[in-house]
Amino acid sequence: MKRDIFLKAVHKGLIVSCQALKGEPLYGSHIMARMAIAAESGGAKAIRCNSVSDLKAIKKAVNLPLIGLIKRQYKGYDPYITPTIQEVDQLVDAGADVIAVDSTNRKHPHDLTAVEFIDQIKTKYDIPILADISVLQEGIAAEQAGADYVSTTMSGYTPYSPNIQEPDFELMQALPKVLRIPVFAEGRIFAPKQAKRCLDNGAYAVIIGAAITRPEVITRRFVENMK
Repeated sequence: MKRDIFLKAVHKGLIVSCQALKGEPLYGSHIMARMAIAAESGGAKAIRCNSVSDLKAIKKAVNLPLIGLIKRQYKGYDPYITPTIQEVDQLVDAGADVIAVDSTNRKHPHDLTAVEFIDQIKTKYDIPILADISVLQEGIAAEQAGADYVSTTMSGYTPYSPNIQEPDFELMQALPKVLRIPVFAEGRIFAPKQAKRCLDNGAYAVIIGAAITRPEVITRRFVENMK
């Protein structure tokens, strides 16, 4: 899918993250495909998904752009969202329209920086890269490295980013002021009003996962707030 077609499809829209890890109640590619169908029926403009098997199943089930990633942990390294070119190869072969990668200030396997890793991908493939970042400087570095879009996915998940319970509205507001590439809002967005605020702050699109596709998380929030 061409970049302009993808951007037109998701502008000011909702991207639903359909993911379930092994051991979670909804784990299984067939279940994630059904979840993606439900998201498409509700008006989602794209799907963010994890693993080759999920991506292939979802690709057959919906007519939406797919942001692919592979969560894989390498010993001695913190990044786990598409951490090496091996995962990128697999996602390209599976037909991802966009590839999400960890673009934080933490070394990737083979001691690559995020900037070096993005350059490695861009040298090998002409495919859009969504850089998952946690602070402003990472967004700037990702754009300079050649990333096509950035997402606030990792805010709160690195030791140097804000430890907050709500979306990082400050980061969402700051990024569009200094970047030329689109900024996607993601992370701890649990209410429609929060999603709307993300767009008002300058986000190009909003990515939501747990608040839509993780019933155990949704249930737990109700239980805790009813105490």
